[in-house]
Amino acid sequence: MPPASAAAPSADAAGAAPSPDGPTTSGAPGRTGGPRPSADPRLAVVVITHRRRAEVLRALERLRDLPERPAVAVVDNGSDDGTAEAVAAEHPWALLVASPENLGALGRDVGVAALERALDPPPELIAFCDDDTWWEPGSLARAADVLEAHPALACVTAQILVEPGGRQDAINVELRESPVEGPSWLPGPALGSFLAGASVVRRSAFREVGGFSRRLWLGGEEELMASDLAAAGWELCHLPELVLHHQPSPARERLRRRRDGVRNTLWFTWLRRPVPAAARRTAHLLASIPRDRTSAAGVALAIAGLPWVVRERRRLPAYAEARFAALEESQRRSTARHYG
Repeated sequence: MPPASAAAPSADAAGAAPSPDGPTTSGAPGRTGGPRPSADPRLAVVVITHRRRAEVLRALERLRDLPERPAVAVVDNGSDDGTAEAVAAEHPWALLVASPENLGALGRDVGVAALERALDPPPELIAFCDDDTWWEPGSLARAADVLEAHPALACVTAQILVEPGGRQDAINVELRESPVEGPSWLPGPALGSFLAGASVVRRSAFREVGGFSRRLWLGGEEELMASDLAAAGWELCHLPELVLHHQPSPARERLRRRRDGVRNTLWFTWLRRPVPAAARRTAHLLASIPRDRTSAAGVALAIAGLPWVVRERRRLPAYAEARFAALEESQRRSTARHYG
């Protein structure tokens, strides 16, 4: 494990997992509770879902049939459409965590913790998956091989194919042409951040930086975690030979995601970037977002959080900041990342 060169985020910044008295874990009928044994014990999968019963059932079918036969934890983020009951009935081989509230990205932390309790020993590698995505057969095994071979690598991100049709997601170009400079041993382009739903992470690195932020909830939540991984000496990269399929769900809280995305981009920028860089990105964001109530609400929420930001601000060391500085031009030109 690389030596940590920055303090771990505080509990308020990183977000502690909910109390055991919150989400409840359910296994298959007749079992003590736990995922199926994996054909590849190096890794497991965490799926988060919210009010997408039919989609998560299909996602679990695909995960069940992968040649890697991974252990899977599915976290139902407070659905009221019978999702948890359907998962328990149709996929008893998966570890179900039913949260009474929508935890957003923190549901991934809950899933990781559930796997740690259920599996002995727990897998070192965790693949994240959303309810409208699925991994190409063989990609998880390849990710595990690469991460095992490179112990300072914390995360690998796949290329994304949009379904139906299997067309290239626009973000793939940015991943392949990443301007971030990394060490020569990296097996793919170095990244400054990652896409949580299309990545495999090293559990020890994930734990070292405190996982996802409770405050950020969902929407661009990866940047803060990626910056803390960089500050702790970890590397991230894109592996185009890994493939994740994404069939965007029509059940999307588009305006809330945009509002929170604006807020979270500002919070990350103010929490970790030096003042000149933070001013540049803030100015660019404010000039590029739609001028409507949703954007205004995101900015207002970010400003309301300034006391927390000031309390938790921790500027990145120079080598970690260099990754985000390298991304500024591509972020300005990006057609894949927008708040429209």
